[in-house]
Amino acid sequence: MSQIPDASTEQRTIIVGAGLAGLACAFELADQGRPVLVLEAAPYVGGRTANWNENGMDVESGFHKFIGYYSLLPELLERAGIDLNEMLFWEKSMETRHPEAEEAGIFGLDVIRAPLKTALGALGNNKYLTPADKASLIPFFTAGFKDYLSNPEELDEIPLQTYAKRHHVTDQALERILEPLSSGIFFLPPDQYSSYAFFGLFAPGIPRLHKMRIGAFSGGMTDVMSQPLADAIERLGGTVRTSAPVRELMIEEGAVTGVILENGEHLEAAHVVVAANIRRAQMLLAEPFRDVSWFAPFFELEAMPHVTAQFELPEPLLPQDRTTFGPGTSLGSFGEQSRTTFRSKSGRTSIILVDPDTLVDLPEEEVWRRTVDGLKAIGLDGVDQTTDYRIIRGDENFYRLSAGSEKKRPKQITPIPGLFLAGDYTKQPFLATMEGAVISGQRAARGILKNEST
Repeated sequence: MSQIPDASTEQRTIIVGAGLAGLACAFELADQGRPVLVLEAAPYVGGRTANWNENGMDVESGFHKFIGYYSLLPELLERAGIDLNEMLFWEKSMETRHPEAEEAGIFGLDVIRAPLKTALGALGNNKYLTPADKASLIPFFTAGFKDYLSNPEELDEIPLQTYAKRHHVTDQALERILEPLSSGIFFLPPDQYSSYAFFGLFAPGIPRLHKMRIGAFSGGMTDVMSQPLADAIERLGGTVRTSAPVRELMIEEGAVTGVILENGEHLEAAHVVVAANIRRAQMLLAEPFRDVSWFAPFFELEAMPHVTAQFELPEPLLPQDRTTFGPGTSLGSFGEQSRTTFRSKSGRTSIILVDPDTLVDLPEEEVWRRTVDGLKAIGLDGVDQTTDYRIIRGDENFYRLSAGSEKKRPKQITPIPGLFLAGDYTKQPFLATMEGAVISGQRAARGILKNEST
């Protein structure tokens, strides 16, 4: 039986999911004095930007980095009282290791604070990538950014590998540069990865090239970012509940009026924001709205699995804590973290594994074996000293950035009264990133505030 509503429940917004999208939405509403309740199924906040203890080992939801050209995320965190200089360690270079390369490629990232290293990285590394390989990338990037602006829908239908071949990128440049920048970030191999998604990840950074840096977190993401943001929401009068999974939406006369928790609790609200991961959002919305044409493309948007290997050693695997790519192996991107995120550990590494479709259902021992083989192929034999490891995986957190997906992403404002969406799978220009999640949450909040003012 539904609870009798009081004034606060009649005006409040319920947000389903305490990832960055849900927390961003909640902060904006609470900052405007609106009553807000965030419900998170897990016992911790953060969603895809989270850390927790997995059977005695501290783990994170994946190998995440903070990109320097983000603008709305750092602004949000600063408004919440979070000091970015304490939350992040800024990296000045990245590394790429290929099994067949004579030496690793070291590329500078910070044109302001390390301009010489950045310039030398682009002009040098000739044992990793020849001048001819580099030259083949120029027309590819020139055409790609042009098509991103003028023909985005057409660009999204073309797999990255096809687009690269069309513009005569050499095989070595494709494998050693484009593969790390696609599968090393969003897991998919270049023959599946949307060309629009590839250029869309970098295009917003061009006007902010001076901000092109990569930040490593100074602790677990829940500890240093997500929980402090949740605390700020509560200081503003909002409520954040964990271990509170939502079973279904409450609907009356075609409008969403609240949620029902797994424990049977009925919670009423003026607005509900579904900010759960893509798979969970589709499940919540499919039953009541499967016949609503507006949702049809979203229900066709595929989720993508993710698989990471995380392990501890008696000493660091790598001499620096920086983002490293392993093209030509099962290793997408990874990094030593004992000097940054997991400073209490003598050695600690997290790795995003490529082509998760083939890995997500394999036994943990087989996934670990492939991880070890990949590390040894690029000269990192220290993995033999591993003292503990965990395979962290799932199939709900990411939308698939494959060719043809862009047109299926829904907007945050739905045609259903009382219902809004937030999540990086919703339509916004920063794709499946932290910045994209924040944009989606803020757009949902603006939609609610506008709805209240009319």
